[in-house]
Amino acid sequence: MQVRVKWIEGLAMLGESGSGHGVVMDGPPDLGGRNLGVRPMEMLLLGLGGCTQVDVLLILHKARQTVLDCVVELEAERAAEDPKVFTRIHVHYVLTGRGLDPKRVEQAIRLSAEKYCSASIMLGATAAITHDFEIREAP
Repeated sequence: MQVRVKWIEGLAMLGESGSGHGVVMDGPPDLGGRNLGVRPMEMLLLGLGGCTQVDVLLILHKARQTVLDCVVELEAERAAEDPKVFTRIHVHYVLTGRGLDPKRVEQAIRLSAEKYCSASIMLGATAAITHDFEIREAP
């Protein structure tokens, strides 16, 4: 896997993925950024959310669970001193579907966290990661 980050100006950067996609990142205004894009640490957290969501959806699909919507909400705390690594991350899944089995959902989340999600396992080296979920029945 390869990516490239090109400096634009100030603290603005263009991240280019090996798959040909781009994303603008920027620093906060108090450090000289112009708030043109997400912060690099936010990108890490977004990566964790995307990685685990893919895992959970694939596992539930294989378990023949009918998922119609899935939102992963993440909340993180960082160390006060440099390096300001994540110290705590909470991952909350909101799954909407028809007849979703809570045990299957819990198992999918556990498998993602403990076996499949590279981002979760990597970030878990510095942060305590917790998970919970809610199931909403589709009309």
